[in-house]
Amino acid sequence: MSEELDVDGEANAPIWAAFGDLMSVLLSAFVLILVGVIGMQLQLTSKLEQETKQRQEEQHRRISLEQALAAPLASGRVTLVNGRIGISGSVLFALNSDQLQPEGRELLKTLAGPLTTYLKSRDEILMVSGFTDDQAVHEGNRRFADNLELSAERSLTVTRALIADGVPSPSVFAAAFGAEQPVSSNADDAGRAKNRRVEIAPIPRQSATDTKAHGP
Repeated sequence: MSEELDVDGEANAPIWAAFGDLMSVLLSAFVLILVGVIGMQLQLTSKLEQETKQRQEEQHRRISLEQALAAPLASGRVTLVNGRIGISGSVLFALNSDQLQPEGRELLKTLAGPLTTYLKSRDEILMVSGFTDDQAVHEGNRRFADNLELSAERSLTVTRALIADGVPSPSVFAAAFGAEQPVSSNADDAGRAKNRRVEIAPIPRQSATDTKAHGP
């Protein structure tokens, strides 16, 4: 009888050992899954916090810009949409010209002071962008090869005017888009007039670290 019990005990021992090993494996797997889930939650929480911070910073930037440009905005001569200051091309320039009209020159003078004040408290620079409609430059006008060149010269004219009125030259640059990125249809005069415009947009200043990271 005793020999039978010993045999049964020896037979059961490997079973319990295998069961213990299985439970250890399952427990380890559960711990790994739990750690993974916690890690994902932490990543999602961190991403959400970053997005919330970015939205708050963007909102603060827009409020600051609106406050700085309160007077020009109140006059109705400029618009502010998504942080981009828009000026109608007809206010600044005559058709197919890159020479500032008197009204446009005075308007830029009223913008230079608030923009300079705004830049002092922000690590940003101003991108001055020129846009045209899709109509070809008049054949009699040989100064510009196409709309891209016309928009480039207009953005340069506005950039130089802002610098002359006190905006620091390292804090502003010109960009040209020609007939690209219209804000309205080019099918009628009203739409084309809206597309002939100059926009001034604050953008983050590129740091030395960013320059090295994107360098050759």
